[in-house]
Amino acid sequence: MSYPSYDLTIPQLIRRAHEAAYAAGWWHDFTTGEYLLMHNRFAPYVIATKIMLTVSELSEGMEGVRKDAMDDKLPHRKMIEVELADAMIRIADLAGALNLDLEGAILEKLKFNTVRPDHQGVTRRAPGGKKF
Repeated sequence: MSYPSYDLTIPQLIRRAHEAAYAAGWWHDFTTGEYLLMHNRFAPYVIATKIMLTVSELSEGMEGVRKDAMDDKLPHRKMIEVELADAMIRIADLAGALNLDLEGAILEKLKFNTVRPDHQGVTRRAPGGKKF
């Protein structure tokens, strides 16, 4: 699949990521072909698995930083860059599957963080403040 433009909104990223993952079979059982979210009793496990796959991408990104490595699949890019991209793609895919308003949540969270006491420099520098 080719994407000629880098002008990509969050909803477009979500749609493209989920469409690609769905078409590649990542949302269907390997043996039965059944849609993985068809049965509500399995949905929490499927969602948890997708979240942990995102965590694995972040862990791989950390290894890229630790080793100061270039990516093995896109060797002209740093591993951290590619693994963060992979994590974003996985997040967008999951948001698409669950029909989440990720863009709205991101914008609201960015706004909230501007007034959040534990995100202010003076609070972070205080004894017991968040160092990182």
